[in-house]
Amino acid sequence: MLASTFLCVLSAAVASAHTVITYPGWRGNNLITNESFPYGMQWMYPCGGLPLSRNRTFWPIGGGAIAFQPGWFQGHATAFLYVNMGLGNEGWDGGPANMSNPLVPPFQILGPNKNPYPGTMCLPQVPLPAGANLKVGENATIQLVELAVHGAALFSCVDITFVENNDPRLEEVNASNCFNSVDLGVADIYTMVVRASGQGNATSDAETRFWYFRRHNRGGLSQFLGWLPVALGGLWLFL
Repeated sequence: MLASTFLCVLSAAVASAHTVITYPGWRGNNLITNESFPYGMQWMYPCGGLPLSRNRTFWPIGGGAIAFQPGWFQGHATAFLYVNMGLGNEGWDGGPANMSNPLVPPFQILGPNKNPYPGTMCLPQVPLPAGANLKVGENATIQLVELAVHGAALFSCVDITFVENNDPRLEEVNASNCFNSVDLGVADIYTMVVRASGQGNATSDAETRFWYFRRHNRGGLSQFLGWLPVALGGLWLFL
C-alpha cells in the first residue's frame, strides 16, 4: 500500500483528485482520466475501476482507524460519505461480490465553501459490521463512497487482512496519519417527512408538483404565490 505521506503529495499534485484513503492504505491510484475512463476511474463501482489488491493492509480484528482526504471536488460545498465493508471472495476479481455491510452511519461533509475540499478527515475507531463473525487471518475490503450533490458517487477501497488488535505489524495511529482538519465539518443526515407512508393518494398530482416547485424555487414566483393570499385578504378590507 502507498504511504500516507506519499498520498498527501500525490493528492495535492493532481487537480482532478477526488477521494483518497490515507489510512490504513489504498487499493491503488485511481485518480486517472484517459480514453478508457474519459470521466475518471473513481466513478466506477465498486472500487473506482481497480481490481483486488495483491498487497493487503493489516487491520485490527476489533475494528480500527480510517482516514481519508475527501478531495478537491470543485463546485460542491457538501457531500454524503458512506463507509462499507465487503466480505467473501465471490466477486469478479476474487474479492467481495458487494459492499453491503455499513461500518458507520452515513454522514455529511461540510466544506468552508464551494472551492475544493481542504484537508483530511479521521474516524479513529470504526467497528466491524453489526453481527459479523470474523476471524484473524480472514480478508475483507473497506469501501469509501462519496456521494456528490448532483447524485454521482466516487468509490475508493482498501483490501485488508484481519490481525490481532496488538499485532506489531499494525501501523501506529497518531496525529500525523489520522487527524481532522479544522476547515472540514461533519453533520448528521436528517430526513424530513413530507407525506408519511400509508396516506394513499391524499396528495394530488397537482399538489405534488406545486410542492416540488415551491421547494426547488425559493424565490420569484414561488414567493409571490406564497404572499398572494395575504395580499388578497388585505384588499378585502377596503372593499
